[in-house]
Amino acid sequence: MSTTASNDTVRIPLPELHDLACRVLRRQGLSQAHAEAMARTIVAGQRDDCQSHGVYRLITCAHTIRAGKVDLQAEPVLAPASGAVVRVDARYAFSPLAFERGLPALVEAARTHGLGALVIQHCFHFSALWPEIEAITAHGLAALALTPSHAWVAPAGGHQPVFGTNPIAFGWPRPGPTPFVFDFATSAIARGDLELHRRAGKPLPPGCGVDAQGQPSTDPVAIAQGAMLAFGGHKGSALSAMVELMAGALIGDWMSRESLAFDAGDGAAPCHGELILAFDPARLSGGDPAAHQQRAEEMFAAITGQGARLPSQRRYEARARSLAEGVAVPRALYAEIQALAG
Repeated sequence: MSTTASNDTVRIPLPELHDLACRVLRRQGLSQAHAEAMARTIVAGQRDDCQSHGVYRLITCAHTIRAGKVDLQAEPVLAPASGAVVRVDARYAFSPLAFERGLPALVEAARTHGLGALVIQHCFHFSALWPEIEAITAHGLAALALTPSHAWVAPAGGHQPVFGTNPIAFGWPRPGPTPFVFDFATSAIARGDLELHRRAGKPLPPGCGVDAQGQPSTDPVAIAQGAMLAFGGHKGSALSAMVELMAGALIGDWMSRESLAFDAGDGAAPCHGELILAFDPARLSGGDPAAHQQRAEEMFAAITGQGARLPSQRRYEARARSLAEGVAVPRALYAEIQALAG
C-alpha cells in the first residue's frame, strides 16, 4: 500500500507511519528503544482515530524535549520482585518504555497472586491509557489504570486548578480480537482536545471550563488561563481526587499540583507516576472462569442487543479502516510531522 491523499487527509500505511514517528523521535535525541516504544503508542492512537492522542503528540513531545526536563536516554529500572507489586523507575524519561519493561512482571504477578500492581514512578506520561490496558487484556487479564497529570482542573464548587485531567481506564478480555475497554479523563474534556480546539480556533462545548475570573467560558485560550472542570460535577471531582490519591500519594509519587510546580511554566508533559492493576479471572472467579466469562458476554449482548454501543467500538471500527486503507492523518498535521522528521 502506498501513501494516498485527498484535499484534507493523507492516508499512510501503518508501518510507514511508525517509521516516520520513529524518525521524528530519534531526531529529537531519543534512544532507539524509547523512540520505538513511543511510536507504537502514538501510531496506535492515530490508527484508532484518537486525534488528540495520535501523531499530534509528536509535536507536544518535541516541545517537552525542548523544555529540557525529560531524560532522552534513561533506561527504566525494574526493582526486584516483591510479591504482587512490580515497581519500575522511569528515571524522568517518557513512560511507554517503562510500561513495556514492567509488563511481563505484572502479568506474572497477576498469574501468581490473582492480581498484580505495576507502579511506574518518575515518568513523563503523554498518552492515552487504553494502549496499556489492551496490552494487558491480550494476556487474558482484566486491568485498571490511573494516572494524574498537571493541575489544570478545578474541584466541583471551586475555580482554582487542583486536579489533573486524571484519566481512568479499564479493560476486560473477551473472545476475539477486541476487549471491552473504556478510557476517559475525569475532566469534562481531555487536555489534548482542548489544545486541538485552540489550534483550530474553535470554541469548546459549554461546561468544559472557566476563565481566570472563574466565569464559565467556551474559549480554549481563556480556559487554559483559568481552569478546566470535572465531568459530572461532584461525582467527577470525587473520582479525580481518588486518582490523585491512588496514583500519587499511595505510590509515593507526585500529585498534579506538584507536577505543575515542577514544570515551572515550561509547558512540558506532566511528570508523575502511574498505577496499573491487573486481575486474573482464572484465579479470582473461584473456579470455572469460562462460565463466568459467558455471563459477561451475556451482559454485553444485552447492551448491544438494544442498539447501544460498547465503549471503544468507534475506535475498533476506525482501526479496521486504518488496517485496510491506511491511517488517516490531517494534511496540515502531516506536513508538521514531516518537518519535524527533517
